[in-house]
Amino acid sequence: MTRSIARALLLAAASALALAAPARAAEPPSAARKLHESLLTLDTHLDAPANFGRPGWDILDRHDAEKDGSQIDYPRMVEGGLDGGFFAIYTPQGPRTPEATRAARDAALIRAVEIREMVAKHGDKFGLALKADDAQAIAAQGKRVVFVSIENSYPIDGDVTLLSAFYALGVRISGLAHFKNNDMADSSTDKPEWHGLSPLGRQYVAEANRLGVVLDGSHSSDEVLDQLIALSKTPVILTHSGCKAVFDHPRNIDDARIKALADSGGVIQIDAFSSYLIETPKNPDREAAMGALMAKAGARAKMTETERAAFMAQYKAIEAQYPVPKATFEDFMNHLNHALKVAGVDHVGIGIDFDGGGGVTGLKDAADYWKITQRLLAEGYSRDDLAKIWSGNVLRLLRAAEAAKAPAG
Repeated sequence: MTRSIARALLLAAASALALAAPARAAEPPSAARKLHESLLTLDTHLDAPANFGRPGWDILDRHDAEKDGSQIDYPRMVEGGLDGGFFAIYTPQGPRTPEATRAARDAALIRAVEIREMVAKHGDKFGLALKADDAQAIAAQGKRVVFVSIENSYPIDGDVTLLSAFYALGVRISGLAHFKNNDMADSSTDKPEWHGLSPLGRQYVAEANRLGVVLDGSHSSDEVLDQLIALSKTPVILTHSGCKAVFDHPRNIDDARIKALADSGGVIQIDAFSSYLIETPKNPDREAAMGALMAKAGARAKMTETERAAFMAQYKAIEAQYPVPKATFEDFMNHLNHALKVAGVDHVGIGIDFDGGGGVTGLKDAADYWKITQRLLAEGYSRDDLAKIWSGNVLRLLRAAEAAKAPAG
């Protein structure tokens, strides 16, 4: 055996061992879990409200992602030690016409009401948080914390003053764009139109600051993030993003911008969306099959449980026929550790994107949240560090927005 071959084998073995175990000796699971339970744990991007209107679906039931696709419910939040987070009002981008925008507005208002109704129905298990200090008070009562956020400002493209209505319903974080440009801002996954914020988008920034709403740059273009940092009177958040230095995807953020975000007091929350974490080769046949399935399925939120089961069976059949690489917990940790290295523990948090496409091997649903604490402890982070990562940083941003908002009246 030549020296070069032997060296290659040794490197391969070392790499395999590194993937199989943490770099440092892990805390015993019981100790890590006990510490995890002592923390206030918040995820800044929960798409669970997409299920709230589903016939027969109840957040108090324990669901199975393999059977109905859902990843967040009360039993799994308890199992994973998640105290709560930001429940998203998500609206897919549609036509930019007055009629379509009004329809999107109405759908978003209904979703906001559904979130409020869920909390009211299960008031012994959940509490609505309207300011930063509410989170700890709700958790101290043994309840799960429900903040409200907006993903995609499309529903309020026509009139930025509509944000005040959503604020009254509980919204405390708002993003600008999603997969496509809108009348507010450019998307990271569309061609530049406004080169950042539109004139209306700049008005939206001012209105969010006036109300005390934290601005979210996730899904928006790099130029939007630059302008949010420059224009906002309070620090900006990325509720569910990754690191471009680890994987070069338009949804991810380069190191210079992560540093600029941190220098301005902002926070990046790391997601676990597989195709944003690792390279996922294009597969036209798979995309065509999935597109046909989605078109046939129609409004998934209105499916019965039987229809949902049939949909999931067809979905998994397409995945089996056209497999693509799936990111792992290690890939997620690569992004999280990189962000912590670049920005520091005061400017990083968790925003997995469960029920919105997030989830990777080893971190598949809400029951797995505690694993993040176990790994970070094994890598040398302290309890104080973890407290910042899990909730301290985002709550600091909420307090800054609360302090800077315009006086009532």
